Amino acid sequence: MAPDADIFEAAERILGPRGLTRDPEIMESWLTDWRGVYTGAALALASPASTEEVCELVRYCAANNVPIVPQGGNSGMVGGATPDRSGRSILLSLRRMNAIRELDPASRQVVCEGGAVLQTLHEAAAGQGLRFPLTLGGKGSATVGGLISTNAGGTQVLRHGCMRSQVLGIEAVLADGSRFNALTALKKDNRGFDLKQLFIGSEGTLGVVTAATLRLLPAITDRAVLWAAVDDLQAARALLLHFEAEAGSAMEGFEVLPAHSLSAVLAHVPGTRSPLAEDHPWHCLIELVADSRNAEGLADLAGAALSSALQQGMVRDATIAANETQAEAFWLLRDSIATAERALGPAVQHDISVAVDRMPDFVDHAAREIEQAYAGTKVIAFGHLGDGNVHLHVLAPEGAVHGDWQLGAGRLISAQVYEMVTEWGGSISAEHGIGQAKRDELSRLGDPVAIDLMRRVKQALDPGDILNPGKLVPLAPGLNNP
Repeated sequence: MAPDADIFEAAERILGPRGLTRDPEIMESWLTDWRGVYTGAALALASPASTEEVCELVRYCAANNVPIVPQGGNSGMVGGATPDRSGRSILLSLRRMNAIRELDPASRQVVCEGGAVLQTLHEAAAGQGLRFPLTLGGKGSATVGGLISTNAGGTQVLRHGCMRSQVLGIEAVLADGSRFNALTALKKDNRGFDLKQLFIGSEGTLGVVTAATLRLLPAITDRAVLWAAVDDLQAARALLLHFEAEAGSAMEGFEVLPAHSLSAVLAHVPGTRSPLAEDHPWHCLIELVADSRNAEGLADLAGAALSSALQQGMVRDATIAANETQAEAFWLLRDSIATAERALGPAVQHDISVAVDRMPDFVDHAAREIEQAYAGTKVIAFGHLGDGNVHLHVLAPEGAVHGDWQLGAGRLISAQVYEMVTEWGGSISAEHGIGQAKRDELSRLGDPVAIDLMRRVKQALDPGDILNPGKLVPLAPGLNNP
């Protein structure tokens, strides 16, 4: 590895005076993950202004064995963008590469740089009467590059799929500094491997996503947002099936949250209020949408579906948002759960999935097992029931010390949760990725053949382990090539 002074001189030459900082105060917020679990150190924070600058910087770092940790909005949940404690890596932020390069309403495609913020993309699409069909609570900070690198999900996966389904083309910088350019979107292209798929979900370990071509859809003309109370997750599952049958493709989201999560939000998020007058064990948030072609009958469709559910005794109580303000208020309750839980104290979070039809039984089983094994803990499940992905959080006993508890009992709890998920044929990561939080668990519980294949791909594209080392799947012993 080159001396620090040589690294700084080279980086400043490549990036210019605005492209590199070593100021500890500026770097501080980039060195700890969103949950406050992982804190690392870095030589500097690099902020290139173009793909060419990224190429040159990566090329220099590869030649001098300087690790690079790409970071988007730093809103990840698994420490995937946090450097280790050695202080030998360079943090790479694309915050200066945030342009919408091209938006073509006719083809319903947009080309944007990796540092473009999701909310900015939403606004740009809306300005052309279109929309980008992926959203999540961190849309004000999440970047396109980060969303692609983690194959992000969100609340619209039920209808539109994860980020992988939205990507039509990619531009990425490889570990040797070369540029992979596959931004042109073709309906049919049978020239071998679909190489862009390698970078989606690879968490910056195979390349730095500098730009992408994404699909857009017609803007929503109308939506109906419903809030329904049910007895348990089994009843929520039955209600999901009911709305799938009654509303068909109009149903875009189906979220569940327990009474505990709603109470936490009401207590810790100012200005929130419960949609229903009485308390209930479980709540369902349902969204139906329509574009200009079928907006006229949406309200009637929502009302009829809810009315038949009430008549069949499927729900305890329910309401339909009267306007957009109320609809946004409903969604704020769902999107604020993670923030509210942070105020309650230490917890370990599990972004897991099992088959949709098995999810209610799995949650009941996991809650019973964990709460019996670890006195004082509380298991909370909420999220995207419609696509089999719930966030299974285990709250620490009263008096637990933040940090110590997660690294002690929390690790044991997570190991047990992931073992149960694997036994039930599910995934230990539904949408947040692996990062460093789940890397060892993936190696322990994952399919050995799949793990070996991922390691071989990593070895082929990044033999020096320069890009985001220690994340996702580490190189097997003996494969590293300094």
